[in-house]
Amino acid sequence: MLSIRLADLAQQLDAKLHGDGEIVITGISSIRRAKAGQITFLSDSHFREQLSSCQASAVVLTEDSLPFFTGAALVVSNPYLTYAHMAQLMDTTPKPTEAIGSGAVIAPDVTMGQRVAVGANSFLESGVVLGDDVIIGPGCCVGKNTHIGARTRLWANVTIYHEIVIGEYCLIQSGAVIGADGFGYANDQGNWIKIPQLGRVIIGDRVEIGACTTIDRGALDDTTIGNGVIIDNQCQIAHNVVIGDNTAVAGGVIMAGSLTIGRSCIIGGASVINGHIAICDKVTVTGMGMVMRPITEPGVYSSGIPLQPNKEWRKTAALVMNICDISKRIKAIERKLAKN
Repeated sequence: MLSIRLADLAQQLDAKLHGDGEIVITGISSIRRAKAGQITFLSDSHFREQLSSCQASAVVLTEDSLPFFTGAALVVSNPYLTYAHMAQLMDTTPKPTEAIGSGAVIAPDVTMGQRVAVGANSFLESGVVLGDDVIIGPGCCVGKNTHIGARTRLWANVTIYHEIVIGEYCLIQSGAVIGADGFGYANDQGNWIKIPQLGRVIIGDRVEIGACTTIDRGALDDTTIGNGVIIDNQCQIAHNVVIGDNTAVAGGVIMAGSLTIGRSCIIGGASVINGHIAICDKVTVTGMGMVMRPITEPGVYSSGIPLQPNKEWRKTAALVMNICDISKRIKAIERKLAKN
């Protein structure tokens, strides 16, 4: 268990300390469940009333919320962002592996930087290049001529195909598959003829890829993931997709081939985005959005019908099924009114 004096934590977080700096913090918890020795945070002023019953030894909050808490506090402008930095400082997550594990198979010409670790039963094929401090978890497969940048980590059972390029400080969670064939076929009188996928996947620096997410290699050009992109679990990124820097993709998103997404976009969970279109920078697509056409202006976009009580939904569905007939009737009425 990690422990740190509150005064030292305040200094590392560039926070203003109120109260006893000698308090020892041993963990982080939610505002409702925090106990003595733990620190919590208040990022939404609507929950200030919970401060009166909070048992935490200290709270991260804003200057406006300070009068509502009588205990020790760290005052900052953005408590949620400070919580993120604080969690990094106190992170107790173990490394995927610490050394070259038993049963690891490493081709003779693999190039490894300093302090590289390869987990048990992992397989590194010919021509692989690993930068300094790379960690390959147990059961991973890294294909021929793949390059992985310094301080990138792969958790267990990640599959990286051949000739993939992954940047520095990346994190790839278990079960992810990078560089599998894109869905490319030509139809010959009812028979599907496979098109070999000859492109690569190029992943920038500081990219995080969630568990069981798949990123297909390009058909001819490369599939490209920009710097600072974060992709949640169980997403499908098809061949030749390009995702701009610092875009966030929530869980269960499906992106069809040859899609281009700009920088600093946010794609809500379970959204489906058509291929061969472009989305500009700074676009937010809310959850379960269906994007069928290009988006050329920054902003927030939504689609779909939110959940309703079944009786209301049935009425809505009935109207939708008859919308063409309703439209014709309205146009007919408008023509009659125009004549009058």
